[in-house]
Amino acid sequence: MSIKVREFVDFWIETSVHASETHGGQGGEQNAAVLASRCIEMAKSEGISDSAIQVEVGDLTSYIQSRLKAANLLESERVENVIDDGPQPDTAL
Repeated sequence: MSIKVREFVDFWIETSVHASETHGGQGGEQNAAVLASRCIEMAKSEGISDSAIQVEVGDLTSYIQSRLKAANLLESERVENVIDDGPQPDTAL
Protein backbone atom coordinates (compact mmCIF):
# COMPACT_ATOMS: atom_id res chain seq x y z
CA MET A 1 0.00 0.00 0.00
CA SER A 2 2.91 2.40 0.58
CA ILE A 3 3.53 2.70 -3.18
CA LYS A 4 -0.11 3.73 -3.63
CA VAL A 5 0.18 6.23 -0.79
CA ARG A 6 3.43 7.73 -2.11
CA GLU A 7 2.05 7.95 -5.64
CA PHE A 8 -1.12 9.61 -4.38
CA VAL A 9 0.73 12.17 -2.26
CA ASP A 10 3.27 12.98 -4.98
CA PHE A 11 0.55 13.31 -7.64
CA TRP A 12 -1.61 15.43 -5.34
CA ILE A 13 1.31 17.73 -4.57
CA GLU A 14 2.26 17.98 -8.25
CA THR A 15 -1.25 19.07 -9.19
CA SER A 16 -2.16 21.09 -6.09
CA VAL A 17 0.96 22.79 -4.71
CA HIS A 18 2.06 25.81 -6.72
CA ALA A 19 4.42 28.72 -6.29
CA SER A 20 3.14 32.06 -5.16
CA GLU A 21 2.96 34.70 -7.85
CA THR A 22 5.82 37.13 -7.66
CA HIS A 23 4.21 40.02 -9.55
CA GLY A 24 0.96 40.57 -7.71
CA GLY A 25 -0.97 37.65 -9.15
CA GLN A 26 -2.92 35.31 -6.95
CA GLY A 27 -0.62 32.27 -7.14
CA GLY A 28 -1.13 29.06 -5.24
CA GLU A 29 -2.26 28.55 -1.67
CA GLN A 30 0.76 29.07 0.59
CA ASN A 31 -0.58 27.75 3.89
CA ALA A 32 0.88 24.25 4.22
CA ALA A 33 -1.61 23.27 6.94
CA VAL A 34 -4.55 24.15 4.66
CA LEU A 35 -2.98 22.19 1.82
CA ALA A 36 -2.31 19.18 4.09
CA SER A 37 -5.93 19.21 5.20
CA ARG A 38 -7.09 19.24 1.58
CA CYS A 39 -4.71 16.40 0.72
CA ILE A 40 -5.93 14.26 3.62
CA GLU A 41 -9.56 14.92 2.67
CA MET A 42 -8.91 13.80 -0.90
CA ALA A 43 -6.85 10.82 0.28
CA LYS A 44 -9.73 9.62 2.45
CA SER A 45 -12.00 9.68 -0.59
CA GLU A 46 -9.47 7.35 -2.23
CA GLY A 47 -9.38 5.00 0.76
CA ILE A 48 -6.03 6.28 2.07
CA SER A 49 -5.86 7.08 5.78
CA ASP A 50 -3.99 9.98 7.30
CA SER A 51 -1.97 7.46 9.33
CA ALA A 52 -0.84 5.75 6.11
CA ILE A 53 0.31 9.12 4.81
CA GLN A 54 2.15 9.75 8.11
CA VAL A 55 3.97 6.43 7.77
CA GLU A 56 4.95 7.17 4.17
CA VAL A 57 6.00 10.85 4.26
CA GLY A 58 6.14 11.78 7.94
CA ASP A 59 4.49 15.03 8.91
CA LEU A 60 2.45 15.97 5.83
CA THR A 61 2.37 19.68 6.66
CA SER A 62 6.17 19.79 6.86
CA TYR A 63 6.46 17.72 3.69
CA ILE A 64 4.18 20.11 1.81
CA GLN A 65 5.99 23.12 3.29
CA SER A 66 9.29 21.83 1.86
CA ARG A 67 7.64 21.37 -1.55
CA LEU A 68 6.20 24.91 -1.38
CA LYS A 69 9.61 26.29 -0.54
CA ALA A 70 11.14 24.48 -3.52
CA ALA A 71 8.35 25.64 -5.87
CA ASN A 72 8.70 29.25 -4.72
CA LEU A 73 12.49 29.14 -5.12
CA LEU A 74 12.20 27.77 -8.66
CA GLU A 75 9.63 30.42 -9.56
CA SER A 76 11.80 33.16 -8.11
CA GLU A 77 14.79 31.94 -10.12
CA ARG A 78 12.66 31.69 -13.28
CA VAL A 79 11.44 35.26 -12.86
CA GLU A 80 15.00 36.49 -12.21
CA ASN A 81 16.18 34.83 -15.42
CA VAL A 82 13.37 36.40 -17.43
CA ILE A 83 14.16 39.83 -16.00
CA ASP A 84 17.92 39.40 -16.51
CA ASP A 85 17.52 38.15 -20.06
CA GLY A 86 14.91 40.71 -21.02
CA PRO A 87 12.04 40.01 -23.37
CA GLN A 88 12.55 37.04 -25.65
CA PRO A 89 11.93 37.46 -29.38
CA ASP A 90 9.00 35.58 -30.82
CA THR A 91 10.61 32.79 -32.82
CA ALA A 92 7.30 31.20 -33.80
CA LEU A 93 6.88 33.43 -36.84
